Amino acid sequence: MTKRSSVSTDRWCEQSKIDLEHRYQFLVESVEDYAIFMLDPSGCVQTWNPGGQRIKGYASAEIIGRHFSVFYTDDDIAVGKPQALLEAALARVHVEDEGLRVRKDGSTFWANVVITAVTGPEGELLGFAKVTRDMTERRRLEELERLQARAAVMEQARESERKRIARELHDDLGQRLSALKMALAVHEKQIWQQGAEISDQIDAMTESLRRIAADLRPPCLDDLGLTAALEWLADSFQRRYGIKVRLAVHGEPEGLNELTVLSLYRIVQEALSNVARHSRASEVSIDLSKDDLFCRLRMSDNGVGLPPGEKLRSDAFGLVGMRERAAQIGGDLQISGRPGNGVHLNLLIPVQGLKGAAR
Repeated sequence: MTKRSSVSTDRWCEQSKIDLEHRYQFLVESVEDYAIFMLDPSGCVQTWNPGGQRIKGYASAEIIGRHFSVFYTDDDIAVGKPQALLEAALARVHVEDEGLRVRKDGSTFWANVVITAVTGPEGELLGFAKVTRDMTERRRLEELERLQARAAVMEQARESERKRIARELHDDLGQRLSALKMALAVHEKQIWQQGAEISDQIDAMTESLRRIAADLRPPCLDDLGLTAALEWLADSFQRRYGIKVRLAVHGEPEGLNELTVLSLYRIVQEALSNVARHSRASEVSIDLSKDDLFCRLRMSDNGVGLPPGEKLRSDAFGLVGMRERAAQIGGDLQISGRPGNGVHLNLLIPVQGLKGAAR
């Protein structure tokens, strides 16, 4: 190779290096979801990118030259966390950390941070590369998932307790009332007048006891399945409130898992309770169907509906509980209504993942 061609090659290599540096700088400056910047060996900010300004709130002129500990909470600074992270990065080449960080305006956010030690050809420390990502939204979603899982566990515990109480009411107190009535019948001739009154009171108490136990946990839901439980619920509601109930069940809802069966039953129970309290309806229809793709629950009443322009509040009509139950089984719950046209409930649940031991 001639000297001229060697010089030309060197110039080409140098130009390629400059182009590569420009491309790298362009890449860093185009990233807005990550704060990517350099620190000098002491921890002072040397470079800044638009992502840093978006996440942390500082313009380049406001932050370059300042120590990066400004991003940390007072508690973290008090225990020496910023310096400890630099020392860890130097010892292990890079270190990753998650925790609260502070914006320019004093607000905090949850951040994922990676700090990498940058060394020169002779191993000398040139500084640190720091990449920060705002994880607040992801952490919020994770916390929401944890709360939903915890709510599901708590609901399962509540249902188990309802089941236990219902069983004790039926088996223990119910039997004692029956024994009391039998004993009263033995002495009925001596205390005929009083005995008849007491007997009627015991009958009323026994009926109330059975209703309370059934409201807590209907035995037919465990013994006969969802369809039978809904039929019992509809008949009991109709006799108690004088509101006609039309129930139709299509498909095979009994193939759903226990949580879905219980959630559907409780949603229907709460919706009927709302009809009794608010609708002034004379008739309500319940339609439950299931095919290979979806399980659908539709309920409508012929009551007063919703006043003009009124929207359902998040705490109205027991909506919070129904929405939580729907969310636990992956369902989409919609409630609507117009004045004089009743209230309509539609619940759509994807069948995938709902199958379990047949009830």
